[in-house]
Amino acid sequence: MAEVVIVGDSGAAGTLVAEAIVSLIEERPDAVLGLATGSTPLPVYEALAARSQGLDLSRVRGFALDEYVGLPAGHPESYRSVITREVVEPLGLVPERIQVPNGAAETIQHAGADYEAAIQAAGGVDLQILGIGTDGHIGFNEPGSSFASLTRVKTLTEQTRRDNARFFDSIDDVPMHCITQGLGTILRARHLVLLAFGAGKAAAIAAALEGPLSANLPGSAVQLHPRATVVLDEAAASELQHADYYRYAYANKPAWQGI
Repeated sequence: MAEVVIVGDSGAAGTLVAEAIVSLIEERPDAVLGLATGSTPLPVYEALAARSQGLDLSRVRGFALDEYVGLPAGHPESYRSVITREVVEPLGLVPERIQVPNGAAETIQHAGADYEAAIQAAGGVDLQILGIGTDGHIGFNEPGSSFASLTRVKTLTEQTRRDNARFFDSIDDVPMHCITQGLGTILRARHLVLLAFGAGKAAAIAAALEGPLSANLPGSAVQLHPRATVVLDEAAASELQHADYYRYAYANKPAWQGI
């Protein structure tokens, strides 16, 4: 089962995960990070920026989870722009070492295979940061996604488009399609770190961690991974049946194991 860590708030979660990333980079300076976008991972990136003084990040590599299809180059809500703005620039990463799926319409037919090849050429992802949608999606793997799926083009659900409309002028401006790492791609990462905050994520978290494995709830794929860490605030953990056990297990975990 996944390790579940319940903390007081998103700031504490960000600090915890940032410390794990610092330890990884100190051990492996050319570490490969899987980078999620959206509001959920921001506390991690902010805490990592605060702790990166004196840390050599020049060899760190990264792969974004997904990208919209068809947004103009340089669009502020493309995930290339978001990753640059929220991760690359604050951390001082080398832009050429951070890759994002290519959502350009003219190359979209082979963009998934190209991205899979790039991840494999980098030796795979060491630590993959994940969020979860209110419908249980991870990346842009919507309900019904195969656990064996690889990077590919997907049609976004109306719920996901509504959730993401806050970043655009209106829902009509949210693209209909995306290119996303598949669940099979995500599961190949050596360490998964899934974060969720707020009561709005509580039902999806409970179903993903304590419900049955189901393609209808893509987040349940984390149950298949040998090293998955789920970091939650109290509100996101509020519907877990075994929350007390998770707290007990983490409180009594050997400190050297980290997360």
